[in-house]
Amino acid sequence: MLSDPGLFLAIGLALVHGFLSKLNLFKFLPEHRWISFAGGVSIGYIFIEVFPELSRAQLELEHSQLPFVAYLERHVYLLALLGLLVFYGLDILALASRQRNRTANPIESSSKAVFWIHIAGFAILNVIVGYLMQEMGRHNWWECVLFFIAISLHFFIIDRHLRHHHQHTYDKAGRWILTGAILVGAIIGRSLHFNEAAIAIVWSFMAGSLILNILGHELPDEQKSCFGSFALGAAIYAGLILAI
Repeated sequence: MLSDPGLFLAIGLALVHGFLSKLNLFKFLPEHRWISFAGGVSIGYIFIEVFPELSRAQLELEHSQLPFVAYLERHVYLLALLGLLVFYGLDILALASRQRNRTANPIESSSKAVFWIHIAGFAILNVIVGYLMQEMGRHNWWECVLFFIAISLHFFIIDRHLRHHHQHTYDKAGRWILTGAILVGAIIGRSLHFNEAAIAIVWSFMAGSLILNILGHELPDEQKSCFGSFALGAAIYAGLILAI
C-alpha cells in the first residue's frame, strides 16, 4: 500500500514539528488526560519496540568487524546509556540557564547560546530518526502507522518541553530546524546506506535518548496525571502491536 513508507513517515513527522505541534489540543481534551495518554503510548513503545530492538542490535554488533566494538561487552547498552547521559546533560544545561535568567531579569527562557546547543542535540537526534525511516520499508503499512502515532505523540511532548525552555525562540527558529533535520536525515537515508552494525550503533544511541525523553518528559507527575488515561494509552498501543 505504501510504495515508500520511510519517505511518507519522514514527511509526516516533519509536519508534526513544523505545524501540528502548534495546535492547541487542550481545547478538546484536558491537559492532564492528554499528557497521560501520550505517556502511556510512549511507555508501551519503549517496552514493546525499543527494548527488543536493543537486543537485536546487540546481536548485530556481537558479529561486527568494526574496530574496538568487539572488545566491548554489552556495547549496545553502553551506547544507549551514552545517549541518555548526553540528553540528560542538555536538559540540565537548559534548566540551569532558565534559572539564571529568571534570577537576573524576568525572562522565563534560556540563553541564546544554550538554546543553540540544546536544539543542535535534538536536531542530530532528528537526523538519525529521518535516516532510520529507510528501515521502515521492511515493515507493513499497519506497523508504519503505529510507529508514526507513537513518534508523533513523542514529538508533541518534546515540542512542548522545548517551548517551555526556550519560549518564542523555539517557535521562531527551533521547530523549523528540527523539521528540516528530519528531512535531511531522510535524504541521507535515501542516498547512503550504512551496514547493519553502523545502523545498530546510531539506533542504540537514539534509543537511550528516547528512553530519557519519554521517562523524563512524558510521564506527568502525580499531581497532574490521570492514571486511567495513562493505562489506556499503554494498553491500546500494546494491544495493537501484539495484534499485528
